[in-house]
Amino acid sequence: MLANLKVWLDHFEYHAQHPRRLPEAISDYLAPEERDLIARSIATFQLGEQSAGTHFLAAAYRFALQHDAAPVARATELLLREEQQHARLLGRFMEEHAIATRSHDWTDWIFRRLRRLGGFELYLCVLLSAELIGTVYYRSLEAATRCQRLRLLCRVLVADELAHIGFESDLLLAMRGRHSTALRVLLERLHEIVFLVTGIVVWTTHRSVLSRGGYGVFSFLKACRAQFSFYLATGSQPRARADAARRT
Repeated sequence: MLANLKVWLDHFEYHAQHPRRLPEAISDYLAPEERDLIARSIATFQLGEQSAGTHFLAAAYRFALQHDAAPVARATELLLREEQQHARLLGRFMEEHAIATRSHDWTDWIFRRLRRLGGFELYLCVLLSAELIGTVYYRSLEAATRCQRLRLLCRVLVADELAHIGFESDLLLAMRGRHSTALRVLLERLHEIVFLVTGIVVWTTHRSVLSRGGYGVFSFLKACRAQFSFYLATGSQPRARADAARRT
């Protein structure tokens, strides 16, 4: 099913046994104006990270049973645990700086409902779109703040998200390879549309942080599109991405 599946599973198993931690000695000062700038934005991303992924995991297990691919379900389970750890790391930072968490957000609600409209492949498309854009967002957040702890946290999140993206894109490309050429092209175009819409929504709702991080709307969408092309373009190098993840 997926040539690099053992590499990905080993990666997620290792990180499950060695969860990310930030050093206590690093400076945690966050200027009041920066706190005001990022508070609502970071709370929205923290909400997205903390999903239990119950429906996604159920879809992964159904897919694994249908295709005799138990490691796919296990890797998905570990990936979701890592996402929840990200939520805890962000939540701890927010708590230390009196940034309120959010219990709901309209963008998070839409994307969760959208994922449930189809099977495992649609889940991957929507999740992958969010994580590709998320890496651009976290890099922008790092550039937008002088808080050393937050900057390091952004780097940790990006490192993990890149591994998630590598696994998800490799799996998605393998799944699409089973389709006819016409269906595959159609799915690719639809995914591009979903991705573009997601990017526009993220820019609209997080433009204060993205602008401070150096992005205008077109440069932001261009950066997101570059990520999409690298991971999902025909001829991309899944083995190289898997090897890179193993070293992360």
